[in-house]
Amino acid sequence: MMNHPDMQPFTTGWNYPANILTGVGRIRELPAACKALGMQAPLLITDPGLAALPMVQESVQACEDSGLGIAVFSQVKGNPTGKNVLDGMAAFRDGGHDGVIAFGGGSGLDAAKAVALMANQREGLSLWSLEDIGDNWKNADAQAIAPIIAVPTTAGTGSEVGRASVITDEVEHVKRIIFHPGMVPATVILDPELTVGLPPAMTAATGMDALSHCLEAWCSPLYHPMAEGIAVEGMRRIYHYLPRAYTDGHDLEARMNMLVASSMGATAFQRGLGAMHALAHPLGALHDAHHGTLNAILMPYVLRANERAIGEPMVRLGRYLDLDQPGTAAVIDWVLEMRERLGIPHTLADLGIDVRQADKVGKMAVADPSSGSNPIKFTADDYRDIFVAAVAGRL
Repeated sequence: MMNHPDMQPFTTGWNYPANILTGVGRIRELPAACKALGMQAPLLITDPGLAALPMVQESVQACEDSGLGIAVFSQVKGNPTGKNVLDGMAAFRDGGHDGVIAFGGGSGLDAAKAVALMANQREGLSLWSLEDIGDNWKNADAQAIAPIIAVPTTAGTGSEVGRASVITDEVEHVKRIIFHPGMVPATVILDPELTVGLPPAMTAATGMDALSHCLEAWCSPLYHPMAEGIAVEGMRRIYHYLPRAYTDGHDLEARMNMLVASSMGATAFQRGLGAMHALAHPLGALHDAHHGTLNAILMPYVLRANERAIGEPMVRLGRYLDLDQPGTAAVIDWVLEMRERLGIPHTLADLGIDVRQADKVGKMAVADPSSGSNPIKFTADDYRDIFVAAVAGRL
């Protein structure tokens, strides 16, 4: 059969995630999950705050009681750095570990996945040589990636089902997306009890991060109908359950559905992200601001900038969410209402960010890999204008 040129946009490849255990109390199956993957000495990687909490200590004790030679590495910043990954690799090698338990929010999960990717690679291979550009991922030996179990404690990044880690290059002051198909954790445990203690403000910020993943995947021009379906259903769950989780942190139904929506968002964004993330990545690197909060603030400004290219998907989304007069305006109104309800700031200025580096932000955004799947191919000047609007609160 001849390859018809009209069919070229449909020529893609899809890869979907992992074994996922869902439900209250599933964390108790962690030791068995380790053994099922052949781990005898896992390294649990998390952040310093979580490392001191009972949920981590009890998981470590359960693994020890099962005969596993487990250790903890927790030197991970809120925006994990290349040094954090190097230190984690050293801990993995020095402890003779054979697998990774990625435990925590996006920072812990991203750092852990990068450690698992790099720890057994050949000497001299740089983390930055696996940045998500072209076929860089082929520089790594897929067989050398350590097995990973992911245990998210926030409902936002979806890193537990992602093929990438966002790591800050502290020398260049830029966030780099490190990618390899083999970075997807082999087993994921979604236990809503682990998210019950998440404060309302962090519940809001991480939940809006999940929304940004679903929303940008939904708006992407790339061909991936499976991702579209997952993205729109993820947004429906966020629409119904994020306000509930924010209002009552002990609402296990809401917490479970937000964990699922978070995983759905990161599964869906195999279709691509867009200008929200293209701007949030450099802003996070330059200002060390929370990624989810940045996406939440940028969201309506990016939707407005993309308005001429997203009319049809916004109508479909509005109908699915049963919004009045479905369309871009209705979706923006819903986002603004949701942000106000969750106490999300309206402007970047509310985070102490000003426009002095506007030109630099624009150039960094257009170079970010997420910009490639935005519905409109924005220039550096376009990104600069969106950034300035988000600082000033000009919709």
